[in-house]
Amino acid sequence: MRFGILSTANIADVAVAPAISASEHDLHAVASRDRERAAAFADRHDVPVVCDDYDALLDADIDAVYVPLPNALHAEWTCRAADAGLDVLCEKPLASDADEAVEIVQHCRNAGVTLMEAFMYHYHPRTERALDVADRHLGDIEHVHAAFNFPLPADRTDDVRLDPGLAGGALMDVGCYAVSAARQFLGEPVAADATVDDARDSGVDTSIAGTLEFADGATATVEASFETRNHQTYRVEGTDGWLEARDAFNPTSDDGTVLRWGTDGRTVEERFDPTDQYRLQVEHFAECVESGEQPRTDGEEAVANMRAIDALYEAARTDASVPL
Repeated sequence: MRFGILSTANIADVAVAPAISASEHDLHAVASRDRERAAAFADRHDVPVVCDDYDALLDADIDAVYVPLPNALHAEWTCRAADAGLDVLCEKPLASDADEAVEIVQHCRNAGVTLMEAFMYHYHPRTERALDVADRHLGDIEHVHAAFNFPLPADRTDDVRLDPGLAGGALMDVGCYAVSAARQFLGEPVAADATVDDARDSGVDTSIAGTLEFADGATATVEASFETRNHQTYRVEGTDGWLEARDAFNPTSDDGTVLRWGTDGRTVEERFDPTDQYRLQVEHFAECVESGEQPRTDGEEAVANMRAIDALYEAARTDASVPL
């Protein structure tokens, strides 16, 4: 499969472009509105085709496009890629809100292309094992706590993540991982409560703390922030045991990762070798395109996650519990 990348965003530069190159597929083209930036990106990653703008990339000799643009641009360029007959791997979150996500999913379905949201942590073997442990050993899941915090430098005032016009905010940028993790273990929430803080007067949430409620009485607490130390975790509490993962979503240690879990009075520590979850994500996408199967993080999954995110924002805005 020949990939094109729409923009030279940092996530493409440091993670997804190397992942494509490490797979059996080809990174064939890159586009930027700044040709020098695109050319430099192409030099770093041995990309043969440099496009002066995004439209030109859609006309390049490619099979699929990866979209790491700011959140508010995902809908336009995912749909335009679909109209060009290209399968789409779109960075999370898929859309600015759930209604827009629904429109994107239907547009790609009508165009007959594969759509996958780039939630790379789903493809890490530790995540797959955590879900298996929870299902087989922990009994009824009663509570999940999930968090993704990191310190966004104070001088990054022009960062797209602080731009309300580009659908920025801590919940959209990293809190979506916490929401996703809670849903993987508990299913779909029925109500949400949340509080937010805009510590930089940017017009978006720079911190959020929320609670999701589920039909069986289970709960999840989720948090995200641009203001604290780097902290990524989820912990699952069940009637028969518990599990926890640290550096849960984007582990970078050369020593690999650890899943700890306990049941029946014993604690188990499982270790996983260093893994390029971005490469696994690319390979899953390509396999689904070839087979016609739906990706694990398909459009419907993206819509469900956005519905929970929308409810958290609405709860924070109204200072009231919001049903889903």
